[in-house]
Amino acid sequence: MDLGLRDATALVTGGSSGMGRAAAECLAADGARVAVFARRKVELDETVAALRACGSPDPVGLSVDVTDAAGIEAAVAELGGRWGALNILVNTVGPGDTGTIDTLTDEGWARSLELGLMSAVRCTRAALPWIRKAEWGRIVNVSAHSTKRQTPTLIGYTAAKSALTSMSKNLAKALAKENILVNTVSPGTFLSGGVKTWLQGMAAKRGIDPNSLEDLNRIIAEDFHEPSDLGRAGLPEEIGAVIAFLASRRNSYMTGANVNVDGGSDFT
Repeated sequence: MDLGLRDATALVTGGSSGMGRAAAECLAADGARVAVFARRKVELDETVAALRACGSPDPVGLSVDVTDAAGIEAAVAELGGRWGALNILVNTVGPGDTGTIDTLTDEGWARSLELGLMSAVRCTRAALPWIRKAEWGRIVNVSAHSTKRQTPTLIGYTAAKSALTSMSKNLAKALAKENILVNTVSPGTFLSGGVKTWLQGMAAKRGIDPNSLEDLNRIIAEDFHEPSDLGRAGLPEEIGAVIAFLASRRNSYMTGANVNVDGGSDFT
């Protein structure tokens, strides 16, 4: 399916790994000019090369701390000067600190909110003037399946992502008159980023195959009682494709939605 992304301009925050990288590659494969924000130059350089190989005609990697409002403004302005306008913003930054209500410190709460909510707020605020210059615009924010199926040790993370989902819905309503569509996706368990590292570490301790999506799903079932109905963990490209559709011109009538991509473990 042609998503109508040829020569569209897209920014993906947290785009050098995990779901962000998968989304960036899906956008690039459809011909979009893709920029990624991340912190480490080595990963950025490798991602830019991969995006070029996927088909992006003008991939860009910028080292940005998404807790730094001035740095975000400067980086987005650099992209705006390069491209003239921005069609797509995808915010994927997230985890923050783990801990229960008894163990998560004020600093941990602040970090979870900084990464899970305020990074998207700051990037959206910086990007909106450039999105408004474009012929069409889309914003996709990555929330979390765990906002619906709570895990005690993720209290700060899920609070931040719940706030992100609410902010996104409000933004969708505010921007509808400008035909800028805003949606969220709520991933289940995917073999990407920190989750991949944690799952594979647990698999090694339990003597099961760390590369088996089915075996990794068993860990989720045993530890969190939230297995996928499909019987396996997800792959990054499976959520990348959903993000790319929501960010595309093909999505012309969906806004304010929160889309579960979780293997069927939650139908609410």
